[in-house]
Amino acid sequence: MNVLWIMADQLRWDYLSCYGAQHIATPNIDRLAAKGVRFDRAYVQSPICGPSRMSFYTGRYVRSHGATWNGFPLRVGEPTLGDHLREVGVTSTLVGKTHMRPDEEGMKRLGIDPESTIGALVSECGFEVFVRDDGTNAATDKNRHAEDYERYLRAHGMGGDTPWEEWANTAIGPDGTKKSGWFLENAPLPARVPKEHSETAWLTTRGIEFIESQGDKPWLCHLSYIKPHWPYLAPAPYNDMYTRDDLPPVNRRPQEHSHPLLQAWTQTRICKSFSREDVREIVAPVYMGLIKELDDNMGRLFDHLEQSGRMDDTMVVFCSDHGDNMGDHWMGEKDLFYDCSARIPLIVYDPRSQADSTRGTSCDKLVEGIDLAPTFHQLMGGEAKPHVMEGRSLEPLLHGQDAPWRNYCISEYDYSTRDARQDVNVDESDARLVMVFDGRWKYVHVELMRPMLFDLETDPDELHDLGDSPDHQDQIARMRDLHFEWARKHHSRITRSPQIIERMAAGKEPPGIYIAYWDREEAEANGLVSPPHLDA
Repeated sequence: MNVLWIMADQLRWDYLSCYGAQHIATPNIDRLAAKGVRFDRAYVQSPICGPSRMSFYTGRYVRSHGATWNGFPLRVGEPTLGDHLREVGVTSTLVGKTHMRPDEEGMKRLGIDPESTIGALVSECGFEVFVRDDGTNAATDKNRHAEDYERYLRAHGMGGDTPWEEWANTAIGPDGTKKSGWFLENAPLPARVPKEHSETAWLTTRGIEFIESQGDKPWLCHLSYIKPHWPYLAPAPYNDMYTRDDLPPVNRRPQEHSHPLLQAWTQTRICKSFSREDVREIVAPVYMGLIKELDDNMGRLFDHLEQSGRMDDTMVVFCSDHGDNMGDHWMGEKDLFYDCSARIPLIVYDPRSQADSTRGTSCDKLVEGIDLAPTFHQLMGGEAKPHVMEGRSLEPLLHGQDAPWRNYCISEYDYSTRDARQDVNVDESDARLVMVFDGRWKYVHVELMRPMLFDLETDPDELHDLGDSPDHQDQIARMRDLHFEWARKHHSRITRSPQIIERMAAGKEPPGIYIAYWDREEAEANGLVSPPHLDA
């Protein structure tokens, strides 16, 4: 078996027609859903790129792997999916983005050469790199990882100091001058790059090339797209394929936020910009265009899988690393735990016959991003590692089995680098949030402040925070207990498996160690062989 793990960056679950969206059609992603299982309540472990992805790649919660924000390195020694799969003879290969920042200080401390085989794997989150493209535009940033795409653009006549910036994310205005995609006012303009050479099209081609290069040995390919992440700039015809008339109604209400942290948050530049109707009305249609471009390329990719026969031996997974607020709740970009940000699309196609009974179905179990790593590990024949990977294999759900499942899910957020933290005068060490969601009640622990609480049964749009409601203190206490239950679990005891611990418990003390026995007779009565040189 093989795995093609597709991840889009910043893609909302409710902007796909297989999830019920009426304002956009995504027939190719829908086509995958018709072959597999659509998970309707999947949540990421942090609604921000870096920590979310590190949880996907390790199968561990953010508090466990420690890379709590973008640019925070994943520490040396943190086991990854690639490490686990190599143990069973499977290579994990990257085509696209990871947002991984290597732990250079840790490698230096341990004497690991970043250019060595081990150093390269540590630096790339356990993946072997077919192509890496994080799309960062700073030419002086050694972690920018856009070199392969820029070589491609230059080879097709699109040059400059930074072709990623100057072609994929730059437009030509009506006056003939270059317009940067970083500025929201330029969103409706077509990117200079033709659609056949866009980043999305190029990554699709590179993914197909990787698949074509594989023989009979099992493989995992992480095909990881940058879009529809900002800059919100699309090539023609996707730039003006939609208008403000195609947008769903914005989800917010006047005076929505009573919590002091959210009151501060909505005063930040991002939120104030996306709270403006004129901004949303020109940016959101382009966001939709980028999604449509992605869907068209999924059609090209899936056609290849079917025509090459790879649909018969490859599990195909489609997901995103988080969503996009896009003006909902008076917020922009990703951030925080509203469903538009923390809930993601997750579609899994399992080609095995055991999954035939669930094809084209949906599943409302509470699923976490960390569930994918153990799913892939089990598919490849690996023995379960519940002491390391904190997620659960989705195989029982894919095969229609009535297996015990979690009754709440967790997401975390470190806001120590965000402007709102200073506005509410919270020390960076206390700037942490934890979401606990049980399928109805969404509870957000806010260190040093009151919690937030939403009832998604009576308030599915999450417009009414009940965290200070006297009538809901029982629910707040119950959810607080769930948070405490989760926090008390082992999160760092990863060097001994449950089987080893049970053997240690059954074996008592190590051989040759005799503690609290009165004499040789008592020791031998307990099945121990006394050392012959004692009490002989």
